[in-house]
Amino acid sequence: MPHESPESALERWLDEQTQTSRRAFIGRAGSAGLALSGLSAVLAACGGVGGEKGNTVDLNATGNHSAVKIGALQFSNWPLYIDKSVLKTWDKQTGGTVNYVEDINDNSEFFGKVRQQLVAGQPIGRDLVALTDYMAARWVRDGYVEAIDKKNIPNGVKNLQPSYLGVAWDPKRNYSLPWQSGATGIGYNTKETGGPITSLDALFDPKYKGRVTMLTEPYDSAGLTLLTMGKNPTKATLDDQLAAIAKIDKYNRQGQFRRFTGNDYSTDLTKGNIAMAVAYSGDLVQLQSDNPNLRFVYPEQGAMLFTDNMMIPQKASHPYAAENFMNFVYEPAVAAKIAAFVNYISPVTGVQEIIAKTDPKLAQSPLLFPDTQIRKRLYPYPTFTPKQEAAMQAAMAKVTGA
Repeated sequence: MPHESPESALERWLDEQTQTSRRAFIGRAGSAGLALSGLSAVLAACGGVGGEKGNTVDLNATGNHSAVKIGALQFSNWPLYIDKSVLKTWDKQTGGTVNYVEDINDNSEFFGKVRQQLVAGQPIGRDLVALTDYMAARWVRDGYVEAIDKKNIPNGVKNLQPSYLGVAWDPKRNYSLPWQSGATGIGYNTKETGGPITSLDALFDPKYKGRVTMLTEPYDSAGLTLLTMGKNPTKATLDDQLAAIAKIDKYNRQGQFRRFTGNDYSTDLTKGNIAMAVAYSGDLVQLQSDNPNLRFVYPEQGAMLFTDNMMIPQKASHPYAAENFMNFVYEPAVAAKIAAFVNYISPVTGVQEIIAKTDPKLAQSPLLFPDTQIRKRLYPYPTFTPKQEAAMQAAMAKVTGA
């Protein structure tokens, strides 16, 4: 096969997915040897044994969580971010119940919902949350999360890919475990754009005036804008970031952007209200079931790289349930089922090998497993002090009207 550019490979792969209905896509994910019956031994392998009324207790755990019934689990996450059959499997195997709520639309917006309780040292009614790197760092720094009892998460210790260790805000992963990683690039509607989009410059092209959305998140929107200005967003200074926000402001005043969004850009994109959006990589495959004209591109200048992290908020009611669930999703078979559904980058070792056994094409997806060429163009967020971050957020809020 002739050599393909990363963009052509991604386009071809997405075209193939368009031929598959949502129902068939889910069936494909399930066919990877990951049926519910095939997961019956997972929790036993994770160190749990059946307890009273089917509840699982951990005979290896020590401390406050030892021999505790699973009970309920309140998990706040982003939309389009899990195969929900996984939740049913965990319920069945543990006797617990996951109340899984897709109520994180934007990191700052979610923080605003629970800020008063966190500052007051009160529980927020969640046992598990999934927050993006910079917000996760803030929660760790400010003492808003509980330390993880790693004895209850042996899969997390064993199966976390080494590249996720050593982050500045949680170097030993004492407070967090990655949920998924992904890229922020451009999602677009081929019917509205009239053809492929390859460059970030399209976001600012007057041709699409009023038919573009940007994320309210400055780490993403300003980061991508810096790439159009020829700057490396990972190495950005506060002044660089503010200059990018000023560019966004200039074009916003000219009517370039329909609105600023969180994860809810998906509605406008699917309905054809816009031509393109600053979008998250994995969402587009799922949205294609509603609109086959949708595509995602890693722009030629590059894309932002993010990781969303599972954490246990302060004074959570069911920390052991949260740890048990974290351990469960770090079983490679379970992680592969999630990855096959959401099309994001899994932090769990062995996932690609599992998927390759039954779906070789999916195992080559540039969304789940970006190659070296793509990875060279993925930029992690810059690191700012709390004061710098506050200045950046304030500047972006003036632009977005938040």
